[in-house]
Amino acid sequence: MRAQSAFDTFFERKSLRIDFALSGNAAHQTAALQALRMEPLWSGPVRRLTDPSGYGGYYVNVRDKASGRLVYSRGFNTLFEEWRTTEQALRETQSWTNSIPIPFPRQTVTVEIAGRSRDDGAFYPLLTFDVDPASIFIDRGRLTEHPVTVLQHTGDTPDKVDLVFLAEGYTAAEQTKFLADARRFTKALFATPPFDARRRDFNVRAVGLVSEESGTDVSGEGLFRHTALNSGYYTFGLDRYLTTPDIRAVRDAVWNVPCDAIFILVNADTYGGGGMYNFYAIGTADNERTAKVFVHEFGHSFAGLADEYYSSEVAYDEAFYNLKVEPWEPNITTLVDFGSKWQDLLPAATPVPTPADGQYAGGLGVFEGGGYLAKGIYRPYVHCAMRDYAPFCPVCTRAIVRMIDFLTDKE
Repeated sequence: MRAQSAFDTFFERKSLRIDFALSGNAAHQTAALQALRMEPLWSGPVRRLTDPSGYGGYYVNVRDKASGRLVYSRGFNTLFEEWRTTEQALRETQSWTNSIPIPFPRQTVTVEIAGRSRDDGAFYPLLTFDVDPASIFIDRGRLTEHPVTVLQHTGDTPDKVDLVFLAEGYTAAEQTKFLADARRFTKALFATPPFDARRRDFNVRAVGLVSEESGTDVSGEGLFRHTALNSGYYTFGLDRYLTTPDIRAVRDAVWNVPCDAIFILVNADTYGGGGMYNFYAIGTADNERTAKVFVHEFGHSFAGLADEYYSSEVAYDEAFYNLKVEPWEPNITTLVDFGSKWQDLLPAATPVPTPADGQYAGGLGVFEGGGYLAKGIYRPYVHCAMRDYAPFCPVCTRAIVRMIDFLTDKE
C-alpha cells in the first residue's frame, strides 16, 4: 500500500501523452518536444513505478521537480531507431514522430527522454523539459471515440495487462470481420505457452477503426490504400516488413481505452508484420502463418525479445548490434556480460558456446547465430518462436512471465 500511495502522491489516474520528434541519421540523433495531451485513463502499474529492466533503445525518466526524486521510468523502442541502422541513414537525415504515455503528474515534474548509445550501451539524455500540470499548453480536448468491444475482462485495469487490437484496413462493412479476426487472435495467444497459464491476467479489447479502403499499402508494387493508420509493407525497402510510421494515429485511437499493449490487425493476407518493444506490434489477419507471426511479433513488443534468426534478408547493416556490448534483449548475448542473461538457467557442464547438434541440440545452451548475425551473437535454443515459430524457449518464457508480473504489479 505504501508504494501505491506514492503513485497517488505524485500522479493522478490519468495519462500525459508526450509527442516528440526524433531526428538525425546514422551518426547522430536529437529530440524535440511536439505536443502534450492529458488523457482520461492510466492503465499501467501503480505500485511498480520505475522500470529496472533496462529494456529498450530509449527511456523516459520522470522526476519530481521539487525533490529531484525519480518517480516514474519506462523503456521503449521506435522505428526511427531501426531506420538509423539502414543504408539510407548513411546518406540522409530524417525526422520521425513518436509518442509515449506517462502518468499525469499532480505537481511539476522534469521529463527526460534518453537514447541508448551503440558505442557503450549506456543511455544519454536527448531531451529534458519541465511539465507543469496546470499548463495551458497541455491539450485537454476529446478525440474521436471509436467503437470498443470487450473480448475478455478479468479485473481492474491496474492489476491486469490491457491488450488492445486496433483495426487497420477494415472498412465500415468489414467491422464484423475485424471482431471475428480479433477473437481468433485472442484464442491463438492464449493457446500459446506461457500466455495460456496467465490468461486471467489479461483484459482484451478491440477498437473498431474504420478505413476508407480495405487492406494496406504495398509501395513496392505501387499500391496505396486510404486506411486509418497509414500502414504498409516495404518498410526500409523490405517487402515483408509491415509497419506504420503514423504513431500519432495509433495513440489517438487508444486515447480513451485502457492500454498496456497494442496489436494492429491488418486486413490483408500477405505474409508480414513487425514489433517494437513497448510501442506496438502489427500483423496481417489472413495469411496461413498469421497466428505464429502474431505471437512472434507480440514477443518483440510485449517482452522485448530479439529476433533469433540470422539468415533472412534484413534492412539493417552489420552495426545493428555492437559485438563489444551486451545487447539489452533478454534472449540474445554477445557473451560480454552473459551472467546477466540465462547463465543461471544453464544445466551444469553445458559448454559455452554450445554445439548445435548431438546431445545439446534439444536443450538450453548458448548457440551461435541470432540478432541477424551468424557469428558473434548467441541464442538460448536451437529453435524458438523468435527464430522459426517453434514454441517459446525457457529464456523467452521467463521474460514474458516477468513482463506480465511487472504490468500486473505482482511482487
